[in-house]
Amino acid sequence: MKHVFGPVPSRRLGLSLGVDLIPPKTCTFDCLYCQVGRTTSKIIDPRPFVSAAAVLEEIRDKLAQTAPDVITLAGSGEPTLYGPIDAVIHGIKEITRTPVVLLTNGSLLWREDIRERVLEADIIMPTLCSAFGDTFRTIHRPHPDIEPEVVIEGYRRLRRAYQGRIFLEVVLLAGINDSEKEVRALRSAIRTIRPDRIQLNTVVRPPSDARAISLDREKLEDIKVFLGDTAEIIASSPAQAVRGERGRLIRDLLEMVARRPLRAADVESALGLSADAADDLIRGLLIKGYLSRQEHAGEVYYVSHGKET
Repeated sequence: MKHVFGPVPSRRLGLSLGVDLIPPKTCTFDCLYCQVGRTTSKIIDPRPFVSAAAVLEEIRDKLAQTAPDVITLAGSGEPTLYGPIDAVIHGIKEITRTPVVLLTNGSLLWREDIRERVLEADIIMPTLCSAFGDTFRTIHRPHPDIEPEVVIEGYRRLRRAYQGRIFLEVVLLAGINDSEKEVRALRSAIRTIRPDRIQLNTVVRPPSDARAISLDREKLEDIKVFLGDTAEIIASSPAQAVRGERGRLIRDLLEMVARRPLRAADVESALGLSADAADDLIRGLLIKGYLSRQEHAGEVYYVSHGKET
């Protein structure tokens, strides 16, 4: 199994080389808005799913072929469930100066052992969608041992121990966590966490549950102003901003699948790629939610979600 994908465009980070340490779809949450799909294994105890040495070898090989803006620990599940995550972060830092980003739901950062494992990352990007238990459970459908108060306290402790930057993502869903009461409680909690940035997001790709409905731009702007100067809206398309040859391939593929479904062989032919290169490009865009798979007459086709192209 390959554990490195992309680089792919990120709305927040530019061109991101993804590192997927977790079997799909293993997570502490089963979020309404997740673009990867429903959680099939909901756990809270970290495990060594794959050899750290094997992951680092893949990263080393990939960096010989491409120059991403960041290396992001993310993918098909919650990365802090990977036991030796510290060995991977430390190993990346020995290989390259490219910043290491941890994209996490933050649900396990209340544990001191897990906080210590991620302190070498350059940027940690956790999520906070509600300070209220009922809303938190509605949105995240978490493991029963996880409550918002525990998650928020974990963020406070991370802030005290961590020397890097914290970009706190707030995913806003219409009719669920966008009321004045919800946003006021979020602001109070965020002020105690003191992130470097507050990044407002909403549903921009098909979610795992139809109840996850996008918030309109005007409402996002109002909430941004309410949360203060460190808040920004990230719910927009990065695809056109990606530079270089990789960016051209991404744009060309997304434009093609927006017109008609394509097989992997079609992608190879149209873009002049080897089978391995086409598979790498497609896999990264699948994980990021830009593409989905459909089967017809025994063939696998890739289609656009039509959200960000």
